[in-house]
Amino acid sequence: MEYNTARSRMLMPEYGRNVQSMVEHMMSIEEPQRKLRNAYAIVEFMATLNPHLKLMEDYEHKLWDHLYQMTDFKLDIVGPYPPPSREVVFQKPATLPYPNENKRNKHFGRNFNAVMDKALAETDPQKRQGFTQMLGYYMKLSYTNWHREPVHDDMIRNELLAMSGGLLNYEQSSFKVHFDLRTNVGGKQNQNRGSGGNNRNFKGGGSSGNSNNNNRNFGNKNKKNKYKK
Repeated sequence: MEYNTARSRMLMPEYGRNVQSMVEHMMSIEEPQRKLRNAYAIVEFMATLNPHLKLMEDYEHKLWDHLYQMTDFKLDIVGPYPPPSREVVFQKPATLPYPNENKRNKHFGRNFNAVMDKALAETDPQKRQGFTQMLGYYMKLSYTNWHREPVHDDMIRNELLAMSGGLLNYEQSSFKVHFDLRTNVGGKQNQNRGSGGNNRNFKGGGSSGNSNNNNRNFGNKNKKNKYKK
């Protein structure tokens, strides 16, 4: 019995041991034309094993690169595509640049910081106050996402002054945001509906009960009159 530890190392395990054996047999062929025909047959077999690769653009080029890689870049044939180099195949991708900003108000996000910087750089007093009001409204909205209590304008104004170094003064207005206005309204409506439904049921039950009692009394009177006759 032959164990995997005694076999050659598979350079691309995703294609399996049979494809690796076919590649090793192809490498043992000395005739160039016969070796080329075997290479085409192996690439076609690799495409049959992985039909999803046909959905990719230029999938044949990718299969030929895999064939060169399974031969440890030692395949010496004139194929339809130039042989890849080891440096290009195993080249590591470039590191993604991540922002390393260290600001205290990270919970408001990068857009909030960008708008606040733009407001601080604005020279027109009217536009600057517009940016300030917009920042205050956004702070109210962010506050309601994390706290189940009403938010006050004084708290928003003081926090915005602290973050802007006392340059952005939020003006108090009659517009107030609560933690979940729609839920409150819906709850009141449901309570009203529930109370209305209970009242209707209560009245209906009482009226039906009275009518039933009246019918029973009327039936008893008829029986008494019948016995008297």
